[in-house]
Amino acid sequence: MFKTYSMKQAEVAKKWHLIDADGLVLGRLASIISMMLRGKHNPAYTPSMDCGDNIVVINAEKIILTGHKSDRLDGKIYYRHTGHPGGIKEITAGKVLESKFPGRVLELAVQRMMQRKSPLGRQQFKHLHVYAGNVHPHDAQQPQLLNVAAMNKKNSRK
Repeated sequence: MFKTYSMKQAEVAKKWHLIDADGLVLGRLASIISMMLRGKHNPAYTPSMDCGDNIVVINAEKIILTGHKSDRLDGKIYYRHTGHPGGIKEITAGKVLESKFPGRVLELAVQRMMQRKSPLGRQQFKHLHVYAGNVHPHDAQQPQLLNVAAMNKKNSRK
């Protein structure tokens, strides 16, 4: 008889992964990152546990947008509401990429692919570290370089 295995919190071993986002497509990269943050790549995935890994993303300012978003960087629009009547605000992806924090484009894409309104989703999202340049302060954790381009090619053949 088979039994469903549920991972315990003491059994979780979090790894550190480094991703170079230079020349990668935003949506494909965000889906891989959200899967790894949730822990769905582990064979012992448990939906109610934080069994995902820590992800460090460098060169987030060099990410690529495809389709009508790539022709003009004002093709992708982010909306937010102030809470007051008529308080809808919008900003384009081009303005975000040219701003002080260009990694917010990737953070928003990953956050919107995860369970963001639950305590578990917020805890898992804290394990994502995005940096615009190629310098990051996580050298002490010895993150392993993850080849995302090879993962995209492997998944696209199916």
